[in-house]
Amino acid sequence: MSSNNPQELAALFEKIAQLLELQGENPFKVRAYLRAARSLEQLREPLELLIREERLGSIEGIGKNIEEKIKEFSLTGRLLIYDELNAQFPPSLLELFEIQGLGAKKIRLLYQKLQICSLEDLEKACLHSQIAMLPGFGPKSAENIEQGILFYKKNLGKFRLDQVLSLAKKIVPTLEASPDVLRCQIAGSLRRWKETIGDLDLIVSSRNPTAVMALFLEHALVAEVLMKGATKSSVRLKNDLGESMLQCDLRVVKPEEFPFALLYFTGSREHNIRLRSRALEFGWSLNEYSLSAQEGAPPPPLIEEEEDIYHALKLDFIAPELREDRGEVSAAALRELPELLEWPQLCGTFHCHTRASDGKNTIVEMAEAAQELGLDYLGIADHSKSSLQAHGLSEERLFEQIEEIRIFNQSSRGIHLFAGIECDILKDGRLDFSDEILSKLDYVVASVHSSFQLDECTMTNRILRAMENPYITMIGHLSGRLLFSREPYALNIPTILDAAAATKTWIELNASPYRLDLDWRWWSLAKEKGVRCVINPDAHHTSGFQHLRLGVHSARKGGLRREEVINTLPLEKIGEALKLKRTMITSS
Repeated sequence: MSSNNPQELAALFEKIAQLLELQGENPFKVRAYLRAARSLEQLREPLELLIREERLGSIEGIGKNIEEKIKEFSLTGRLLIYDELNAQFPPSLLELFEIQGLGAKKIRLLYQKLQICSLEDLEKACLHSQIAMLPGFGPKSAENIEQGILFYKKNLGKFRLDQVLSLAKKIVPTLEASPDVLRCQIAGSLRRWKETIGDLDLIVSSRNPTAVMALFLEHALVAEVLMKGATKSSVRLKNDLGESMLQCDLRVVKPEEFPFALLYFTGSREHNIRLRSRALEFGWSLNEYSLSAQEGAPPPPLIEEEEDIYHALKLDFIAPELREDRGEVSAAALRELPELLEWPQLCGTFHCHTRASDGKNTIVEMAEAAQELGLDYLGIADHSKSSLQAHGLSEERLFEQIEEIRIFNQSSRGIHLFAGIECDILKDGRLDFSDEILSKLDYVVASVHSSFQLDECTMTNRILRAMENPYITMIGHLSGRLLFSREPYALNIPTILDAAAATKTWIELNASPYRLDLDWRWWSLAKEKGVRCVINPDAHHTSGFQHLRLGVHSARKGGLRREEVINTLPLEKIGEALKLKRTMITSS
């Protein structure tokens, strides 16, 4: 199978370099593959075009031998040299390159002397004190490797959105306050509001990069300096426990370079490739520093802001949340980008918990916090009786809460409360309360809280049955995922969305940073089917309402507009929307 993906090929070249190092190959040959990988990552033209026009040799770092490898990969999607090298070593051996302090020579020695071919093997050797006995290692090296393993495992994968955002909010103001900083902006996947983040990217414009770098490296949150340079430095930041965790990269550019650097380092990589390809159509070259004309092409317009780059390319501005190469560039060219949801358009929310179940605050405290945030209405949805671990409400306690909410609303405190429940969907699809009980409520959130291991068909039918009930207003955290701790359960989501559209059941976008569920990647399909989104914080304390902002960005990332999010309706209209499904089903 042919392939012209330069990023995939770059990754393959990096693996070849590692395997050559393990083999003890000439360092110049190793560096050749690494240089080629860097060049491929920074290509400004489509790889297919460069091959077709026989221009690969003009790219720095790509000699005749590498050029032949690129053509081989383009034709077959494979590289014979990689297959041959890979066959000489266990694939898991490359895991060891992730451990700080382990280079190719030490890994080769560990493999030859102790038959260590994986991270698991390395841990066992540490446990049995075998590593310190090897020549060239010693007790200190063994200790460093043990620490390296712990660090790798602790930092394996990515971090939650809220964790990274919290750190960014502590660093950016310090930079912005400096007279040497002209502009400062978050970039990378945090600016695109991905649900998980690998590292934090910061872009600064300044005419005194030395002072800015010193300020950054001396920040109280910096636990470890990984790399210090004139215009780029990398550090690890401390978490709340003072432990080294997230990598943060700061790039300082000239003021005139700032829009280009911000665009480039925001990404995604695939989105940037689309923009570079479009720039070529105008005879321009777009990179992280400039938009320049190629020979014979008219000069591009003056660029002062990131938006100017899109406009120069005859595109509507594309919000960072959408930059994932999911058709946004084509839509921008056709003036068909959605007018995305904005935070002020959210009028209320529905899914929160109080002391009555597993929340930390009273109804009044939750209401006041929601009102302070600017919301006009709030739904109280404590757990139902089957959620014993969450102190779920019995029928009697639920009726007491309904009365408490009625009395609150009579007090005219400036925010209206709706009485609801987060009702468990039992294993067979039945609900935790009878229809008679559910009919007394203003709305019902139906959620799965048990039996997560059901097969896809059974789990799907379980939720389908629940949605058929006229008193179920919305499905909570549909996929059941808990980021970094629980995978989504097996579920046919397109089938669920079809049923949601047919039954007028809303689907929750659970804004808790542990969930952000339903995943943003599904909302384009939900939109097509006419499914309404409801953004809820699943707040268990007053501070949890702040997560609604994460939900808004996740909705924007899914391309949702105001009219597709039900809780943008004002108070005078949301009441009727809550009754719609009951009226529709019970009258049919």
